[in-house]
Amino acid sequence: MRLNHINIKGSLYDFSNPRIMGILNFTPDSFNPASRVVDNGEIKERIEKMFADGADMVDIGGMSTRPGSRIIDADEEWSRLEPALEIVAKHFSNRIFSLDTFRAEIARRAVSDYGISIVNDISAGDADPLMFETVASLHVPYIIMHGASNPLTMHNGTEYTSFPGDILNFFSEKVNKLHSLGVSDIIIDPGFGFSKTVDQNYELMEHLGDFGMFEQPLLVGISRKSMLWKYLGITVENALNGTTVLNTIALQKGADILRVHDVKEAVEVVKICNKLRIIQ
Repeated sequence: MRLNHINIKGSLYDFSNPRIMGILNFTPDSFNPASRVVDNGEIKERIEKMFADGADMVDIGGMSTRPGSRIIDADEEWSRLEPALEIVAKHFSNRIFSLDTFRAEIARRAVSDYGISIVNDISAGDADPLMFETVASLHVPYIIMHGASNPLTMHNGTEYTSFPGDILNFFSEKVNKLHSLGVSDIIIDPGFGFSKTVDQNYELMEHLGDFGMFEQPLLVGISRKSMLWKYLGITVENALNGTTVLNTIALQKGADILRVHDVKEAVEVVKICNKLRIIQ
C-alpha cells in the first residue's frame, strides 16, 4: 500500500485525496511565460490567487531548466528568490511551499531562515553532493526527480537499457540511500520531460502505476510540457486541454500531487475524478 501521508512542519500531511501544487517561477526564461514573475510587486498577488483557486501548496523556483536555458550561479539564484522568500515568510507562514533548487546551501537557507516546507531537487542529489545530507539535517520532505545528473544536459540522455526499468532502478538506489541517512519523507517525481523523448514520456505515463512500489507519494508534472505541444503541433499557450487530459490519466494511475501552472483547472480535474471514483 502506498504511503498516504508525510510529515510537514511536524504535522502529518494526508494524501488520501490528491493535492495540487501551483508553479511560480522568478525567472525571465522559464518555458511557460505565464508562470514567470519578474516584478516583485506581483508575487503576493500571484500566490494569493493560487491558494484562492485551490492550490494546496506552491512550488517556487529561481532558475529555469528548460532546454537552452542558462545555468545561473548561486548568488544570482538567491537574489531572484530572496524577495519571494521574504513575502512567503511574512504573509504565508501557515502555507506549504516547496523550493525548486538543486543547490544544498540555497535549500538550507530557504528552510532555516524563511520556513520553506519542502525541497524539490530536479537533480536527485547528483548536482550537489551535499544535498542528501542537508535535507536529512533539515528534516523536511524531499522531492526526488529522475533526470540526467547535470542540469545542462538533462534534456539529453534518452538511451536506456530498459525503459522504464532503468528509472525504477534509479529510484530504488536513491530512496535506499535517503533512508540510510534517516530521510523518510520522500516524494517521487518520475521526471516527465527530462532525459526522455516525447514517445518515452507517453510510455512512462502508461507505466506510472509501477512507481507505487516505492510506497511514497507520487508527484506528476506534465503541465504544458513539450510532450504535449510538440506531439499535438501546438504552442505552450494552447496546451491546457492536453494537460487536463494527462492529469486525469495520471490521477487514474495513482498520482498524489499534480504540479501545475493552471491551478483552478487542475482542482476541477480532481473533483470530477473523485465524483466518478476513478482515482486510484
